[in-house]
Amino acid sequence: MERCRRSIGVVQHVLVASGVEWPRVGLGTWNLHGRECRDAVEHALAIGYRHIDTAQAHGNESEVGAAIARSAVPRDQVWVTTKVAREWAHPAHVQRTTEDSLRRLGMDHVDLLLVQGPPSEEVPLSETLEALRRLHETGKARFIGVADLLSESLREAVGLVPELLTNQIELNPLNAHYGLRATAQRLGVTLTACSPLARGQALDVQRLVEIGRSVGRSSAQVILRWLLQQGVVVIPKATSTEHQRENLEVFDFVLSEPQMEAIDEIDRASQFIEPIAVSQWE
Repeated sequence: MERCRRSIGVVQHVLVASGVEWPRVGLGTWNLHGRECRDAVEHALAIGYRHIDTAQAHGNESEVGAAIARSAVPRDQVWVTTKVAREWAHPAHVQRTTEDSLRRLGMDHVDLLLVQGPPSEEVPLSETLEALRRLHETGKARFIGVADLLSESLREAVGLVPELLTNQIELNPLNAHYGLRATAQRLGVTLTACSPLARGQALDVQRLVEIGRSVGRSSAQVILRWLLQQGVVVIPKATSTEHQRENLEVFDFVLSEPQMEAIDEIDRASQFIEPIAVSQWE
């Protein structure tokens, strides 16, 4: 297994440009809809979240946008990420569907726009990324990135567009992606962990529970801290204020190197996320 460098002194933001900070912990909104989604986003913003993640395939951009608009937090203080679905990889679709996303969100730009992979056989990755770059250049997206790319495709993507900020991918103790983590580190690409808690499947893993007891934290907090100490941005989904608060309270303790290695050894290469077709929401 190729080890990535650990970062003990984890800060709450990533400085991605002069004066621009990207919050290391965000709220994921997969499978949240209607009032449940609006309430979750509003509650999160009220208790201190400043990073909200959505996607075309989530079918909830309108609810996310409405919640942000109703919040007392100014829009320019909230980092908003959305994602172009993999079936819209054609350059014309990237442009059109991004405009649709902005309309649903009620915004003139997003802070981070990703294109979900893996690359389509019908559309060259270079054409998809060029469309993404144009949206960045026209101000529709402050930063751009990719999602669901493994090492080979990520290397190709960065070779085509070096300014890619992140690769968002399922990443958790049950699906640790050692090779991808090392590749991203070498390329200077920050990984964003979606489903960092393995949709709840990792919370009862005995080793995580035991480490949590030893540091006085929940297994969820241990998992998030494990990722943060590797330089990963995390976007756990949580609907209750209690769990949202718990997921934010991960910057005031440290996992030792033996604890980090013990979590590394849990990996089962288990995948919990299946691709969602946008047509399900249309």
